[in-house]
Amino acid sequence: MIKHLLFVICCVLPMSASADSVIDWGQVLEGEHRVEKNVARDIYRHPRETLDFFEVTPDLTVVEIWPGGGGWYTEILAPLLRSHGKLIAAHFSADSNVQYFRKSLTSYQQKLAVHPEVYDQVMFSIFQPPEQLNIAPAGPVDRVLTFRNVHNWMKHGSAEEAFTAFFNALKPGGILGVVEHRAKPGTDWNNMILSGYVTEQTVKKLAEKAGFTFVAASEINANKKDGTLHPKGVWTLPPSLRLGDERRQHYLSIGESDRMTLKFIKPADE
Repeated sequence: MIKHLLFVICCVLPMSASADSVIDWGQVLEGEHRVEKNVARDIYRHPRETLDFFEVTPDLTVVEIWPGGGGWYTEILAPLLRSHGKLIAAHFSADSNVQYFRKSLTSYQQKLAVHPEVYDQVMFSIFQPPEQLNIAPAGPVDRVLTFRNVHNWMKHGSAEEAFTAFFNALKPGGILGVVEHRAKPGTDWNNMILSGYVTEQTVKKLAEKAGFTFVAASEINANKKDGTLHPKGVWTLPPSLRLGDERRQHYLSIGESDRMTLKFIKPADE
């Protein structure tokens, strides 16, 4: 009987895995805390595959950069990390002079308050480059993740400071995961800012200038239907649909933007 029990355990948990590192994806992705419209976007954002690529496990300390008011990835990261890891939401300041920032933070806090059984362990830090850059006040972290934010920092002239902040927050060997709307190679800086699409080369240069080493790219979040040239940039496509009913079905048929998924590492000798 004992031998049989040991065999079952070995089959469930590989020898290289610990109980703390095994993810119950069904519970995480299908939890009642998830908003229906967010669940509907899983087909475009591929959360399980993306977090696997970034080597996120339940026992790590992870910083999510600018989760926004809707907290799309927080819905997944919070339950994943709640018991054995730590999630830090690097959000806007409540004292910001930008109304959008304050509104986004308030919306996010209200969202988390609805399901304390999921979000009660989420910690907060303030990230408003170039002034407020301490995204991990409690010490070095294992992962820094940012989803579709690079174009915003480029617009405000703070992209280099942002990537330096990520580098400083990570422990040696820690991973930076970046998902961003992908521009065609050769797109100039101004068009990247206007369209919201950024070239892979630009992101790699920003990361490497901060001290990161590029590890790998994935096509998990690619969309070959997206030609990237739209009247209102990336916001022409869902979920924004900035043109309203104008060619709505056409843009819905394209789906969400073509996105790069890049993994960088902070060298272990830092």
